[in-house]
Amino acid sequence: MKTVFYGAALLALALFPFHARAALGGRVETVEADRVHMKGTVQVRQANAYSVHEIQAPNNVLVREFVSPAGVVFGVGWRGPFMPDMQQLLGAHFAHYQAAVQAQKSGYVGRRPLNIQSPDFVVQMNGHMRAYSGRVYLPTQVPPGARAEELW
Repeated sequence: MKTVFYGAALLALALFPFHARAALGGRVETVEADRVHMKGTVQVRQANAYSVHEIQAPNNVLVREFVSPAGVVFGVGWRGPFMPDMQQLLGAHFAHYQAAVQAQKSGYVGRRPLNIQSPDFVVQMNGHMRAYSGRVYLPTQVPPGARAEELW
């Protein structure tokens, strides 16, 4: 009986593609998945070397996804009274984020801004109840002409 169930589940996965999730390092077309997940509205504006897809959620969380001319989400920033769903926003990079957070938290007690910097992954977060902000970006994906300081 279990074999039939597992076989049917595998067949369903093969026939129906996974729901696209926007995420750091993902394609621009998947930003819509974040908007739907957040039940928000999106506005797009063009900056010098990239576009900014700004999602405003009903809970007053504002998420900005930074997209390179090649169509890749190279950075994500947020502000608001709540933390956004980091797994949704970071996708395949979520495990990297979790490991870096755990490694940094093991070295101190208390609360302070989180600042994780490696050659291929940067996380900067701060805040307190009802006032959170942060950004995560992939330094190797930041397009020429863009500056990391512009990404929030």
